[in-house]
Amino acid sequence: MANTFLNAKSDLTSTDLTTVYTVPSATTAIIKSILVSEDAGSGTTIDVTLVDASGNIFSLFKAKAVGSNTTVELLTQPLILEESEALKAQAGDANELHIVASILEVKPRQVVT
Repeated sequence: MANTFLNAKSDLTSTDLTTVYTVPSATTAIIKSILVSEDAGSGTTIDVTLVDASGNIFSLFKAKAVGSNTTVELLTQPLILEESEALKAQAGDANELHIVASILEVKPRQVVT
């Protein structure tokens, strides 16, 4: 399998639902870390969801508190996403949060004969 390490990041400048990462076709993604940083000095909350390829929404974190000027690691174990699934985030307040996901993308190895 071909493996690629990457990070997906977003400055949550609004309270709109924001797509942080979408798994490419023919790929499985292992999310090792999701860091959320509050930089406005007031504290807020974040919702994090997984949307599957059929559009079903699964709540991972609902109104998760992020304290004033702190960084929170949301995951304690890796999270597996399949082809076409999306990781989305929504800030409780605009212009206060940054989110960074550390990801390993795994693609099937092509066999050449």
